[in-house]
Amino acid sequence: MARDAPQIDAFGDGGFRLSSGRHKGSLLILRDEPTLWPVRSLAELTPDSFGDVLAAGRAEVEFVLLGVGAVNALPPKPVREALQKAGIGLEFMDTPTAARLYNVLTAEGRKLACALIAI
Repeated sequence: MARDAPQIDAFGDGGFRLSSGRHKGSLLILRDEPTLWPVRSLAELTPDSFGDVLAAGRAEVEFVLLGVGAVNALPPKPVREALQKAGIGLEFMDTPTAARLYNVLTAEGRKLACALIAI
């Protein structure tokens, strides 16, 4: 995974700059492919927000690294339960910390999905 995973070079101003280019809005990186993610705040987060991750399953995703926004907060219980039921771990933190940690974890070749709410 580490070779093809895009690196997050910068964040803020409502988006992210990756090695693959600028992305406006929130971002989901799954299978080394960054896609726009229609979640603008933690309050909007539902299990459906992770439909692609849940479909990929434990074989492809050990855990989700979730950037919850500018300030760390607990994701909604239904989200936590849906991922747990699928056997997929969840690590959540503020978006800046998650963006930096994503780069470290992909360099280690970890099997993860990264979901970042833009700030």
